[in-house]
Amino acid sequence: MNTRGLLDQLLKSGQDLLQNKAGGSPGASGKPGEQGALGDLLGKVGGGNLGGFLSGAGGGAVAAGAMGLLLGSKSARKMGGKALTYGGLAALGVLAYKAYGNWQANQGAASQSEPKTIDRVPTAQVEQHSEAILRALVAAAKADGHVDDRERELIEGEFTRLTGDQQLQQWLHAELNKPLDPSDVARAAKTPEIAAEMYIASVMMVDEEHFMERAYLDELARQLKLDPELKVELETQVRQAQ
Repeated sequence: MNTRGLLDQLLKSGQDLLQNKAGGSPGASGKPGEQGALGDLLGKVGGGNLGGFLSGAGGGAVAAGAMGLLLGSKSARKMGGKALTYGGLAALGVLAYKAYGNWQANQGAASQSEPKTIDRVPTAQVEQHSEAILRALVAAAKADGHVDDRERELIEGEFTRLTGDQQLQQWLHAELNKPLDPSDVARAAKTPEIAAEMYIASVMMVDEEHFMERAYLDELARQLKLDPELKVELETQVRQAQ
């Protein structure tokens, strides 16, 4: 299963999507009527101009539609969008690395080994990090209960168009349809660095002022066994990404 390419496209397309929603600029082609029924429906569900993105033929256009549904229509998710302007997976790793470094310095642990975040691990380990981060993104999208049955079907349809990997499609189907369980999500964190990356991805996706989503983040951090000071530092890095 190759989640790395899919996740990288999702993160990068999130940048264009949120910038488009904020600026009100036209879609990929800017021509009316090209996006079709699915584009129109996505535009209504996402609350923004998602349909225009689907008029493009490239994977990035489809990724934007899927990311738009995951992000939802709430304007309070702008912070996540701004964090995504850093780019894809490597940028997420940079945020986690900086947070870890600052936390270690505050703990007087500067002599400890260098954090092995996704931007600093061998290629063979990137897939493990990617799968865990994607699991965290999908789970965080469900934290306020906004992903209903129709949206699940639409998201799965977009992922099917984005990747021909049937194993990955089946995995995503299972993740979207399983009950939200922070302890289950946290089991994907095989290293402390992966835990940090998963938490950053989750913070990027949720509205911290929403009670249910804040409660989900706090419980996820507990299940990930994040040091309270590291948790604060990870959240700070996402905010500073604005």
